[in-house]
This record gives sequence, structure tokens and C-alpha cells, in this order.
Amino acid sequence: MLHLEPACLADRPSLSTAALPMAHAHHKPAPDLDQGTLSVPNEQRAMDEAQNHVIALAEKRGFPKASLFAVRLALHEAIMNAFRHGHKGLAPTVPVHVKFQVSDQHIDLTVEDQGPGFDPQDVPDPTLEENLERGSGRGLLLIRAYMSIVEYNAKGNALRMVYDKPGT
Repeated sequence: MLHLEPACLADRPSLSTAALPMAHAHHKPAPDLDQGTLSVPNEQRAMDEAQNHVIALAEKRGFPKASLFAVRLALHEAIMNAFRHGHKGLAPTVPVHVKFQVSDQHIDLTVEDQGPGFDPQDVPDPTLEENLERGSGRGLLLIRAYMSIVEYNAKGNALRMVYDKPGT
């Protein structure tokens, strides 16, 4: 089952508490930002629930259908890659964490696995002639095509993706 962890700015060292207005002292985000962390087990139902949760927040904020498709596809690929590659050799009960921030203009997602990481530069370009028959690398290609920002942490086990609403 999917587990939603409460959002707390203290858990997000990259965020400044001054950058986000606070609703109350319990570190709840202001109404202009939905954020949290989902702990996603390696079960199709839980993966679908995680995607549906983020998409519902984006839909509530007026993101168009094409944007919802792009974000759902990128999130699906990132979660699948985390389990397929990042968690290779780990117990199936080890979850992937999906951090999300959804505002009226942006969707900021980080998918973090608990594996050893990798160098994204080592993934072969699936559009090159010699790689057309290979079955890997297309998920990253799609993520890069749809998202405004795609970056990995230094270890290579966390993928941050940002989608900007068209016209912002």
C-alpha cells in the first residue's frame, strides 16, 4: 500500500523556509503549494496510486490534459526504472520514495531508489543506429523530452524532474 509521509521543510535541506510561506507552525505548506513524499512499494497498484495522487493535484491546479499525460508518463518511467534498475538485487519490499511539489505553474518530482546509483551518461542513446534494437534507454529519452528539468544527484539514485505549465 502507498504511504504518504507528511511534508516537512526540515526534511528538505534544498528548500529555505523563507522561500515558502507557511500556513502554521506545523510546517504545513501554504495553500499555493501541495507537497509531500510518497513511499511506494514494488506493486503495480501502489505505483498507479502514486501517479494518480500527483496527477490529481496537477489537475486541481488546472494543468491541461497534455501536461497530465506528460507528467504521468515521466513519473511512470522514473518509478519503473528505479525498481527495474536501481533496486536490482534488493528485496521487493524496499520502497522507492517520490517527493512532489505541485504549484499552479510547476510540478517538481524526485524519484529516489535505495540502490547504489549509476551514471546516466552510461545509458546508450536509443536513437543511434547501433541501439535501435536495444530495449533500454527509451524511458530516459521520454522523460527528457517531456520535462523542463531532468537532473540526477551525485550518487545517481535520485532523479529530479520539473514540469513547467505551458505559458508560464
